[in-house]
Amino acid sequence: MAQTDFSNYKVAVVEDDPPIRNLYLTKLELSGFTVRAATNGETGLGLAKDFRPDLILLDLLMPGMNGDEMLQRLRSEEWGADMRVIILTNISRNEAPSVLRFLGVDRYIVKAHYTPAQVVDVVKEVLHIK
Repeated sequence: MAQTDFSNYKVAVVEDDPPIRNLYLTKLELSGFTVRAATNGETGLGLAKDFRPDLILLDLLMPGMNGDEMLQRLRSEEWGADMRVIILTNISRNEAPSVLRFLGVDRYIVKAHYTPAQVVDVVKEVLHIK
């Protein structure tokens, strides 16, 4: 079966843990997406501005600027106000910063509850692609 080409869809992975970041990068690339990565919120914000992804997979707990601060800054920018964001973290929804509910998150995924393949399926669902 031929692989579907989603290379016109750009996904940014903002994750500080190298093995986890590389796992999602590889899975998304093998699924046909164009993917870039950042290691914290500060570099993630710069990546979002320059790369203009269709969707960001965003971790919450990172050194320097964490994910919720990055999301607040992203939403304050005209170019980032409507960018699709999936929170991808190991913090339960109950422990997540309450500000997230006001920042237009498309989905909230606890990493331990989803395989990388399931995360790719959620990315496709949020982007409305088959």
